[in-house]
Amino acid sequence: MSGQKTAQEFMAQMSVRESRWRLYVVLMNTTERWPEQRFGRAVPTFTDRTDALSVLGFEPVPGAEWTWTEYSETPDNPASPVVLIAAIRVRSWSGVRV
Repeated sequence: MSGQKTAQEFMAQMSVRESRWRLYVVLMNTTERWPEQRFGRAVPTFTDRTDALSVLGFEPVPGAEWTWTEYSETPDNPASPVVLIAAIRVRSWSGVRV
């Protein structure tokens, strides 16, 4: 056996709040602060997102693609502003445990 750790997989999400985008990695079953990167007002490019994940110690799982979902800010109100959330499966770099 090689002793190399297997990279853990997580879900990274990106959303906009107060006109600013933020990317964060969802860490379930922990009280740890979720790793996050904040951006400006423009939607971060694919490269911006990949670079931010790298800084946080993660990379997209091979073959994973960003998916976009929209939600109503106020549930059950179709006139409510739309909230966009993007998501992608990621893994920790080199088996780093988070």
